[in-house]
Amino acid sequence: MAEAILIFHVFSRSLKNSVLDGGTSASMIAGMVTTKTIRISTKGDCHIVDITGQVQATLDDVVDGGDATVVLFHVGSTGALTTIEYEPGLVNHDINAALEKIAPAKGHYEHEQTWHDDNGHAHVRATLMGPSLTVPVVDGKPALGTWQQIVLIDFDTRPRNRTVICQIIT
Repeated sequence: MAEAILIFHVFSRSLKNSVLDGGTSASMIAGMVTTKTIRISTKGDCHIVDITGQVQATLDDVVDGGDATVVLFHVGSTGALTTIEYEPGLVNHDINAALEKIAPAKGHYEHEQTWHDDNGHAHVRATLMGPSLTVPVVDGKPALGTWQQIVLIDFDTRPRNRTVICQIIT
């Protein structure tokens, strides 16, 4: 666990103008950043893993029922983080079917010519979805909708051990 102090300077329009006019008022908010790691084993091929519980467990260790922000980052270029309703239709069919139309697994990818592998589509899909997610934390819980879960999607063509970095700003 790494900890650091993060300082934000907060200026409202009027405060900024006051400072520019020679005023001496300024406001600062200081927060603590705690870094934790979540490890997930995946199957590849658009395997979608609900990590909401693991994120909550990480928050429970740090936040103590208060408010915070959690920034999640997937380490690697063939996986992504997002939120979805984690239900069988989306998880086992719809997400992959939609991505297959945009970046088909059997499509032609120059990446595969360069590296002599088979996962060009995985890189394209991960790029479209993105490696990170920021979630507000209210009263110690991620501010998610009733049917909204945090998920890791592994687009690679084989099982992998994935790492998600959690930075909690309190």
